[in-house]
Amino acid sequence: MTIPFNANEIFEMAQEIERNGAKFYRSAANIYPQFINLFTDLASMEDDHEKTFKKMQNELAGPEVDPPVFDPDGEAEMYLQVMADDQVFDTKTDPSTLLNKNEAPGDVLRMAITLEKDSIAFYVGLRESVSQKAGKDKIDMIIRQEYSHIVTLSKKLSEIE
Repeated sequence: MTIPFNANEIFEMAQEIERNGAKFYRSAANIYPQFINLFTDLASMEDDHEKTFKKMQNELAGPEVDPPVFDPDGEAEMYLQVMADDQVFDTKTDPSTLLNKNEAPGDVLRMAITLEKDSIAFYVGLRESVSQKAGKDKIDMIIRQEYSHIVTLSKKLSEIE
């Protein structure tokens, strides 16, 4: 049995993902000084995403706090439950703990790409669970930015390999 999420809870999970991403990039910047600009820029973008989700959460009112979209089969809700249960990725674990200073720079970039892909997967599910009025367009913007992070990381990976 799934537990229904409301928009408030979903935005809490999204903010945690962004906090974790920022921590990961700041830790990576400290460990890999040759990528300090790349990783600090990405950390700043994740901070901005967290602020966007917080603002969206603060703007919630009335029925927007309840599950806001028509989902007769409950697929969006089930998907978010899987995400919350850490079956796709663990939102409760700080990904910077994955860095042990022994990874090759390419491995760290691949790890960052995977984390970005996981974030996009969550946000696609989130987009399906949020009404236009509750900020679906802002989620689309964040998804596009996360895609651009993957492109940036992939270019850097190509440069060093």
